[in-house]
Amino acid sequence: MITTINSVGHRYTKEQILEGALSAALEEGVSRLTFGRLANRLGISDRVIVYYFPSKDVLVSEVLGALGSELQQVLAPVFVRQVSDHAQMLRTAWPIVARDDLARTFALFFEASGLAASGIEPYRTLVPRLVEGWIEWAGSFIDGTASHRRREAAATIAVLDGLLLLRRLAGADAADLAAKALMTRRPSSPGVGGS
Repeated sequence: MITTINSVGHRYTKEQILEGALSAALEEGVSRLTFGRLANRLGISDRVIVYYFPSKDVLVSEVLGALGSELQQVLAPVFVRQVSDHAQMLRTAWPIVARDDLARTFALFFEASGLAASGIEPYRTLVPRLVEGWIEWAGSFIDGTASHRRREAAATIAVLDGLLLLRRLAGADAADLAAKALMTRRPSSPGVGGS
């Protein structure tokens, strides 16, 4: 059963408020998300928001969870078969995650990651959980032992995040060039990295 609250003739569900919060965070940044700003944006009392989200930490947690779910939905259609390693997963995922329409989504993730890296709560606690969920989810599409799946999924997430950050900072051409270099298999050169 979906609970709704009436505010000025309109009934808001938790899902509608969360959708509004995610939209606000994508447009203005997660650090600017407050009950007051969100209430003004939606034209409701901030008490309506507090009813569903008793603290800002709870609201931010749900927004980041919704962000993670949104990204999984974007990638789900291309992850339809098992792959053997991160290189195969990267070749499948990069053309999807590098789309211009996802730029704000990844900007929000990087903002939250920066806040987490600075030790700011609730991001310091939430972002590692989000990343861990991504590693677990990506690992479910990789063949092999549990340790192989985890290692290859972590490598996939690390490389994708690096490429997406490069895309954000240096542009699409630089990121595409780097992606192409990373995804092109080359035989090992003698004497490089060897014993």
